[in-house]
Amino acid sequence: MEAAMRLVLMSAAIWFALDQGSKYAVVHAMGLIERGVIEVFPPLLTFKMGWNTGINFGLFSGGPEQTRWILIAIAVAIIAWLIWWARNGLTRPIALLSAGAIVGGALGNTLDRLLYGAVADFLNMSCCGITNPFAFNVADIGIFLGAFGLLIFANDSKMPRDDA
Repeated sequence: MEAAMRLVLMSAAIWFALDQGSKYAVVHAMGLIERGVIEVFPPLLTFKMGWNTGINFGLFSGGPEQTRWILIAIAVAIIAWLIWWARNGLTRPIALLSAGAIVGGALGNTLDRLLYGAVADFLNMSCCGITNPFAFNVADIGIFLGAFGLLIFANDSKMPRDDA
């Protein structure tokens, strides 16, 4: 396997393992699924159980069962496209790691949809008098950081020099 794909797959495996491991530890082992809320370091960090049947911030939640399968299909298509892009266009290691972060996060959330019918969210962070009503998970962090990384580092072209 080529070095570029090893980076993508390594990053994807790490993000997937972090996501699924954290979900197992917090949701099941710590009993968040029964308790609903665990105050870790309030208000900065609270574990708050949430089942997201939609996409970010619950958009498209509560839709028909077909929505679940459509979201799974979209995630699989995005994963396939990112792997294709990594093989055919990405060269910088940080861009390859970023693509892998998205792939791993997408796989983690897709596995949740397959197993539970919804994505398990549990991280809730509030600060400075602003109460955040939303929960997210480690997969979401990987997807966000990966997308940010691709925006910043995927462009391999150099700025033209003005030699005049």
